[in-house]
Amino acid sequence: MDLKLFGEVFVTLLVITDPPGMMPIFLALTGPLPARDRNRAAWQAVALALGVIVIFAVAGQTLLDYLHVDLPALQAAGGLLLVLVALELLTGKADDPSQQVTSNIALVPLGTPLLAGPGAIVATMLFVQQADGLGDFTAIALAILAVMVAVWIVLRFSGGIVKILRPGGIEVLTRIAGLLLAAIAVQLIADAVAAFVTQYVNMT
Repeated sequence: MDLKLFGEVFVTLLVITDPPGMMPIFLALTGPLPARDRNRAAWQAVALALGVIVIFAVAGQTLLDYLHVDLPALQAAGGLLLVLVALELLTGKADDPSQQVTSNIALVPLGTPLLAGPGAIVATMLFVQQADGLGDFTAIALAILAVMVAVWIVLRFSGGIVKILRPGGIEVLTRIAGLLLAAIAVQLIADAVAAFVTQYVNMT
């Protein structure tokens, strides 16, 4: 197994899912619920997010082939999407989850689109596209699972974590996550441009 790839996937998805930023949203949505229902909401949201990401990871290649989309185009689109997510984290202008009405808040908006949003889906598809061999696929799968476990732990024990970090600490961590995500987005776009240039040079 490629430990470097495991680390890249883990860090990328962990930054995108942004567990520290999810804590206040999760508590705001589940605050009125009993502790048992709050814990159930945590694992339901993570389970749905894991399922959505895995589906796109497995069917991503088929979808790309059907739409005749090359990897550089997907990289550029993914980079632009991640820029939008990063700006929301940096500016604190994320959508207000209280405006969304659903029979099960664990599924919507927690499971999707907050956890399994376009950023996580595109990033996962990109890693799968670049994977080579069983070792790489194993590293990606374990990294996705590790991220979901980390997110579940944060949500499960978010009440105590919020008391320790306090709102100021959560805000700082969210801004740092936004900065890291912006850097990842710029790198994706730069790689896409380089790939387009290489393809153009090879064609000429």
